[in-house]
Amino acid sequence: MVKKDKQKTPEELSKDVTAFSNTDFDVIVLGGGPSGSSAATFLSMAKKNVLLLDRARFPRDKTCGDGISGKSVKILKELGVIDDIHKVEHLKMHGVTFSSPKGVVVEISAKKKDSNEPPGFVCAREVFDNVLFQNAKKHCNTIEGFFANDLIIENGQVVGVTGTYDGKPYSFRAKCVVGADGIGGITARKVGAINTYNDHLVSALRAYYDGVEGMSDKIELHFVNESLPGYFWIFPLPNKKANVGIGMIVSDMAKKKINLEKVMYEVIEKNNLFKPRFANAKKISDVKRWQLPVGSYRPKVYGNGYLLVGDAASLIDPFTGEGIGNGLVSGKIASSIILKAFEKNDFSEATLSEYQTALYDEVGNELDTSYKLQKLVKYKFLINMIIDKANRSQTIRDAISGALIDPENQKQFHNPWFYLKVLLA
Repeated sequence: MVKKDKQKTPEELSKDVTAFSNTDFDVIVLGGGPSGSSAATFLSMAKKNVLLLDRARFPRDKTCGDGISGKSVKILKELGVIDDIHKVEHLKMHGVTFSSPKGVVVEISAKKKDSNEPPGFVCAREVFDNVLFQNAKKHCNTIEGFFANDLIIENGQVVGVTGTYDGKPYSFRAKCVVGADGIGGITARKVGAINTYNDHLVSALRAYYDGVEGMSDKIELHFVNESLPGYFWIFPLPNKKANVGIGMIVSDMAKKKINLEKVMYEVIEKNNLFKPRFANAKKISDVKRWQLPVGSYRPKVYGNGYLLVGDAASLIDPFTGEGIGNGLVSGKIASSIILKAFEKNDFSEATLSEYQTALYDEVGNELDTSYKLQKLVKYKFLINMIIDKANRSQTIRDAISGALIDPENQKQFHNPWFYLKVLLA
């Protein structure tokens, strides 16, 4: 393995890249976000020779809501980075504030009885992703600023990637390639697994604000009339800053000819719930837009010599829009399947197909439930009823709180008896 040094000059880095191109790696991971960094780290910890590639140079911004679910914490501990996360700017979240189309607001606390750990936290992706990537650099070879442009396929088997570094062409080879390069990357596109279906894509935009009033230790999801059938969010960050945004299914936007940026400003400037809260706030970033490939669509995430993880595998929660947790989970599961492939010395589709089963055994039910919840948002009367009742009933608030802490409890939301309980509460 080529020795790494954080202080290397550009000339020394170019020599490393040339050396890497003459190395047969065990695994190439394409994409250094949470799913890619986790896969690369887990594989390297298992003594595999891994090359982690990313087109960006870290730290880099990543357009996102910045919310990180509780399921991430366990994996962050396994990766050895939880203490590093605690050292950087972030806010622990202990619940959710909801508002209904008719303006009723309810706060749901979600504190675990047997643990001081929060069910989630908010951390700017520029900060969070850099912690994970720098940790991966301690374990494996990395190249930042590499623009991948194709997969190397021989006899139907993916055996590497090609691209450019510093304007020069390079190719790298490995027994297996992990596609962690997201919805806009080459891996899913080249293997025919890219999510291009408007019913399974969410369009979202966000901006950072300073001085938003009335924030707490809860993320905010607002089902205001202007944003339906999507929602408007405020995710608190340290020092009175906030990630503010809005998201909606692409097909719904097209049907209603909705301009998301216009809607977001209407909510901020005219809605009675938010106008006073933003009266003295300042937008401190550009508005950025991105598309979220949600898990209501299930592509084939394996093949001869490759696996897909994270956004490339369309694993974003269809209801909350959060993708980091499932990205980390997919990176861990992918690494375990690849290690089994090494034991067999077999990287064929037949062996790697176990990943599809293991992945959806872990996250499939949760994604299905979230998809059903996403569909419920289309029914304004249901949102009004649930939030009205939650505002008046501790029993309903406890039920929602339980779902925030344990995704298994979300299943109650598509059980007719739950709505009967709501009506009678």
